[in-house]
Amino acid sequence: MAKYVASIDQGTTSTRCMIFNHSGEVVAVHQLEHEQIYPKPGWVEHDAMEIWDRTVDVIKGAMSRANASASDIAAVGITNQRETTLVWDKKTGKPYHNAIVWQDTRTDKICNELAKDGGQNRLQKQVGLPLATYFSGPKVKWILDNVDGVRAAAERGDAVFGNMDTWIIWNLTGGTSGGAHVTDVTNASRTMLMNLEGTQWNEDIAKLMTIPTSMLPEIRPSSDPNAYGYTLPEGPFGGRIPVCGDLGDQQAATVGQACFDVGEAKNTYGTGCFMILNTGTEIVPSENGLLTTVCYKFGNEPTVYALEGSIAITGALVQWLRDNLKLIESAPEIENLAKTVDDNGGIYFVPAFSGLFAPYWRSDARGVIVGMTRYVNRGHFARATLEATAYQTREVLDAMNSDSGVDLTALKVDGGMVHNNLLMQFQSDVLGVPVIRPKVAETTALGAAYAAGLAVGFWKNTDEMRNNWGMDKTWTPSSDDTARTKNYAEWKKAVTRTFDWIED
Repeated sequence: MAKYVASIDQGTTSTRCMIFNHSGEVVAVHQLEHEQIYPKPGWVEHDAMEIWDRTVDVIKGAMSRANASASDIAAVGITNQRETTLVWDKKTGKPYHNAIVWQDTRTDKICNELAKDGGQNRLQKQVGLPLATYFSGPKVKWILDNVDGVRAAAERGDAVFGNMDTWIIWNLTGGTSGGAHVTDVTNASRTMLMNLEGTQWNEDIAKLMTIPTSMLPEIRPSSDPNAYGYTLPEGPFGGRIPVCGDLGDQQAATVGQACFDVGEAKNTYGTGCFMILNTGTEIVPSENGLLTTVCYKFGNEPTVYALEGSIAITGALVQWLRDNLKLIESAPEIENLAKTVDDNGGIYFVPAFSGLFAPYWRSDARGVIVGMTRYVNRGHFARATLEATAYQTREVLDAMNSDSGVDLTALKVDGGMVHNNLLMQFQSDVLGVPVIRPKVAETTALGAAYAAGLAVGFWKNTDEMRNNWGMDKTWTPSSDDTARTKNYAEWKKAVTRTFDWIED
């Protein structure tokens, strides 16, 4: 009898396979990084073949560490960096171009051109999203318009599109020998090509972006009892296992945090930062720069929607200090370095490397450091880097409170940065509410496992998943309100200094 569920978490900087038991506990994990490719300023790419190779390696590694065989695995779930866009040849299995990463800004001219008729929010009613470089549709158009031979291949039916979930599922279930070309409602909702109402591709928008609908994957539930496909005996799992769970990474974290009730919210601290508020079966339009998106769809149950605040650069800023400035040798060192000072020394770091996402949506913005004096040292840089994550989260929370009309009373957090105690305490201070870390902080992979396990009855219902959730630590706000008043006002002033840097 199967004892576990496997989850493949294909993220922005790494890919991992995690194996969970029925209690939601981690049995085994294997993780490998992949290369970040920067061809031009503002351009970010990944080698999709390298990512697939890493996926194979981490599956084998996790299965070995769990001492598991295919018969031990009830189902496989996928979660992925959303919006990262790939077009490949379904006959050869080879990409036509590197994957264009969600942070990439090369589609700014395409978005500006589309916005000339009706403005940045011309498609918001249908898809819940503003016209922005973040999303997949304009990236597909860029590939069709700029990579030789791809449009002709698409028109004859050879070129197919997918975010990284689609790429992984296609390869897992057979690839060129009948691999399933599918995505789920959460990933489809990030393309700008899917109607929120009815969760089907919008042919008029696809035509507007000159994207043949034949390129698009089939949209399926996030948890599907009718499996998308099965792993192959000769594949990395070594047997036939249903692949039946698929969620974009932030929606997966929401499921992993058991935010199944209307009004429950979580914030994931990874490469970027992403806050999601469950709005139930109601589609709630945002008037404050948030995204209206799909939260999840389990089998034949109604689609559940959400409001989301997306921040492009948080953990990536720590990596930038490590890799580009060499201020630290490893990411965890930043906490001790930040502790060498009592405050930020008057500096604010606004990391608009890819423009500003929620709540501003300014592709013309670029990163700034303000308030520099000779007093500032390495510790202040480290502190300002961490504080930037907390301030950006506060901006999103303010927008979420305005849109939903509900003041958040506590924030569930997950992701790699939640092990930074200094950051989590400062986050609580800036928000003025408790911040709660669960026992399983890497809830993204857990959410994908839940979706897959639910589809095959490994977990019978959401109550079983909720019962697995346990609190690890809570941070409560300081009585000193400087962080959420005076310092936050200075942060907002710093943000305005990023505007209009790109004038084209």
